[in-house]
Amino acid sequence: MKGKPWTVEEEKRLRELVEVGKNLKEIVAELKKSKESVRMKLRRLGLEVVDHVEKTSWSTSTLVVPKDLPSIEYQLRVLAGVIKKLQEDDLDKVDVMRLGRLIAGVDKYRELYAAYVGYCEIEQKVDYAIEWMKKRDEERKNLDRVKGKTN
Repeated sequence: MKGKPWTVEEEKRLRELVEVGKNLKEIVAELKKSKESVRMKLRRLGLEVVDHVEKTSWSTSTLVVPKDLPSIEYQLRVLAGVIKKLQEDDLDKVDVMRLGRLIAGVDKYRELYAAYVGYCEIEQKVDYAIEWMKKRDEERKNLDRVKGKTN
C-alpha cells in the first residue's frame, strides 16, 4: 500500500534534518512518515542517517519482576495484538523481528506456565499424601496406645 507522495517541502525538510544530525527515529517523528518511507526516500536522495537507538545495559538486578504471573489469557491477548500489528503495511524489518520475538516469547511462556501448573499440582498431591501419612501414623500410635491399655 502506497502512502502520499513526498512534497518538495518535505524533501527539503528531510535534507535539513539529516544535515543537523537527526537520527531516523527523530526524522520519522518530525515528518510523520513511516520508517520505511523515510528510508526509501533517503536511499533515493543518497542520504544516510543513524538508524539505531543507543542501548542501555541492564542486569537481572534491575529487571522488574512481576509479583504475580500473567495469565495465559493475557498472553493470548498479547499474541492477538502482535498478529494484528503484523497485518499493518508500514512495518519495517526491525518491527517484524521484534514482533517475531514476542510470538516466540509468548510460546515459551505458555510452555513454561503449563509446566509450572503441572509442577504445582504434583506438589499439592505430594503435600496431601504426606499429610495423609502423618494422620495415619498418628492414628496407629493412638490405636497402639489403646491396645496397650487393654492388655
